[in-house]
Amino acid sequence: MEKVIDTAVKAADRASEVLLDYFGRIKASDVEEKAKNDFVTEADKKSEMIIIKTIQEVFPQHTIVAEESGLHSGNDWKWYIDPLDGTKNFIHGLPVFCISIGVEFKGELVAAVVKAPVLDENFIAEKGSGAYCNGERMRVSSRPFEMALVATGFPFRGKELLDSYLKCFKEVFLKVSGIRRCGSAALDLAYTAKGVFDGFWEMSLHPWDIAAGVLLIEEAGGKVSDFEGKDGYLRSGNIVGASPNTYRGLLEIVQRHLT
Repeated sequence: MEKVIDTAVKAADRASEVLLDYFGRIKASDVEEKAKNDFVTEADKKSEMIIIKTIQEVFPQHTIVAEESGLHSGNDWKWYIDPLDGTKNFIHGLPVFCISIGVEFKGELVAAVVKAPVLDENFIAEKGSGAYCNGERMRVSSRPFEMALVATGFPFRGKELLDSYLKCFKEVFLKVSGIRRCGSAALDLAYTAKGVFDGFWEMSLHPWDIAAGVLLIEEAGGKVSDFEGKDGYLRSGNIVGASPNTYRGLLEIVQRHLT
């Protein structure tokens, strides 16, 4: 497993150099709109290329699922890659973006790396060995639900659910101490693992958005599920991740409005 982690860290470091070269210098010609309000830049593409190249140099037989280039079929090892999570932030010069790499073996998440280049934060987790930020062990928060700071993401891929989402948002807002929307699901999950946020919920995400963050939270002592309270988040894209003190209350509200 050490070789897997080392390769993921090396890939994220190389991709970080690419993103930092582009950050603050994006031109209109560097941006494409894949779908309504869903953007990709030259930085996304180059970041993904170097991540894939780094992985395949060491593990040429591994499966890779990448945001921009899709599926690269291989064996029972599967790498979920988001080369730039928070693209809209990146385009506008907001430094809240990251690289997210989650590794699965025979259906079980076993390794995770999330790197925020401008914020200089490196999150790493290995199954059964804990989660760390810049070498310091992470634990989810112990705050009570009513004191929670909760993160979310707006359902721009599921606008037909906006009314239900807003009802859910309102109830969460009235039950906790604050809500934040930062624009990077991978970082929201990482900060939940770190205890900055107490919980996070969002819908219609892709597996590369959340695979790494799921393991970070679990290894930091938190709980993660889909909106049914089960483990189908990579399939459905619907996720609740939180500290034990926040998870139940947050999930109950989500289930009232979004299942």
